[in-house]
Amino acid sequence: MAELRLSETRDLTRIERIGAHSHIRGLGLDSVLEPRAVSEGMVGQIKARKAAGVTLELIRDGKISGRAILIAGQPGTGKTAIAMGIAKSLGQETPFTMIAGSEIFSLEMSKTEALTQAFRKAIGVRIKEETDVLEGEVVTISINRPASSGGSVKKTGKITMKTTDMESNFDLGWKLIEALDKEKVQSGDVIVLDRFCGKITKLGRSFTRSRDFDVMGSKTKFVQCPEGELEKRKEVLHSVTLHEIDVINSRTQGYLALFTGDTGEIRSETREQIDTKVAEWREEGKAEIVPGVLFIDEVHMLDIECFSFLNRALENDMSPILVVATNRGMTTIRGTNQISAHGIPIDFLDRLLIITTQPYTQDEIRKILEIRCQEEDVEMNEEAKQLLTLIGCNTSLRYAIHLINAAALACLKRKGKVVEIQDIERVYRLFLDTKRSMQYLVEHESQYMFSVPIKNTEEATAGEETEHEAMKV
Repeated sequence: MAELRLSETRDLTRIERIGAHSHIRGLGLDSVLEPRAVSEGMVGQIKARKAAGVTLELIRDGKISGRAILIAGQPGTGKTAIAMGIAKSLGQETPFTMIAGSEIFSLEMSKTEALTQAFRKAIGVRIKEETDVLEGEVVTISINRPASSGGSVKKTGKITMKTTDMESNFDLGWKLIEALDKEKVQSGDVIVLDRFCGKITKLGRSFTRSRDFDVMGSKTKFVQCPEGELEKRKEVLHSVTLHEIDVINSRTQGYLALFTGDTGEIRSETREQIDTKVAEWREEGKAEIVPGVLFIDEVHMLDIECFSFLNRALENDMSPILVVATNRGMTTIRGTNQISAHGIPIDFLDRLLIITTQPYTQDEIRKILEIRCQEEDVEMNEEAKQLLTLIGCNTSLRYAIHLINAAALACLKRKGKVVEIQDIERVYRLFLDTKRSMQYLVEHESQYMFSVPIKNTEEATAGEETEHEAMKV
């Protein structure tokens, strides 16, 4: 019976997680930095997006240094969305690091070490390296595949390449043969072969082979046969961050520490040696610094020691652009008894370019909900959209967005295809918003353990306000 059992095979499908800001594609600006009404997932916040667009140009030109940007506004007004839009607009070449203010409080490393690592993750180093490559059109490839089944016998082969001026043969090792098989290189392809690291880049098909087949795929690209010598020296760019260089040089397992997550605290001597070496590369023209963006959300969670460290770190020549966000008003600076705007010390607040966000209008909430319905692949009729918009205006935008997927599941439960009003009403009754939850607590406060009467809470709040006014005087 054991021999008759068959192993089960299942197709693995790609799972795509939809996040809170997965619909953001950029800032939605035109060529003259004017915000479009609805573009790239961004809706409204015209003034804030325009200011972020100006900041984006300063970042690209490298003209903003030793400064930071504060995005301040009420909860649910798109602060993190604007930061994500900046990251998407900068592209993959510019490092972008995002952390929350509470992340730096860890038992594994000190606060300053966590901030230092975050800073160095946001500083890119573009290293230039010259290497010998073979660039030409493949004439023939011959591979000797040994008949022996033993693993000790490896494949060997030869490749013939040509340019418009010359043609030559080269021996192939088993690593290059595997790379050729992986890239599916055949005669007539124009390739670049790095003999040192074994990397093969396919540039396209030669124009001389354009008539080899009657039908070509839409992705087939034709290029000219290279001119001159087959062996050439080319400049190759490698993009890394300073933090990656720190980890590789401070751990015995080298770059494998980046995958294991075993970074730990890095000695200042190691960083000083790396900074000195990078400075030498810059003087010799072998490397250039790419200042990225460090985004700290909920910056009011930082204490006075962290703000003091940020003040000093922003004065460094290689500091990245710092973008912070908060939803607090006049509040206490963590670690002190002093009250300041946004919970940020005055000396650090003076360094910030402040961008404010405003609450969304009813039309903007409706457009955002429509974008989220498309992102989450939920069909909803007009009446349900109107009711969801009204709920978003009366409660919060985040609560209304949470109801989209829940309403889709309720619709699926009744075997429907389009979300209707009854689905929205059902999930609205099932899940409470903040106001209804507070009201429920007030009505049933005596049934909860360790509950503080609302009157006492109000008296305590009034006492705190009186104390704050006295401190101001």
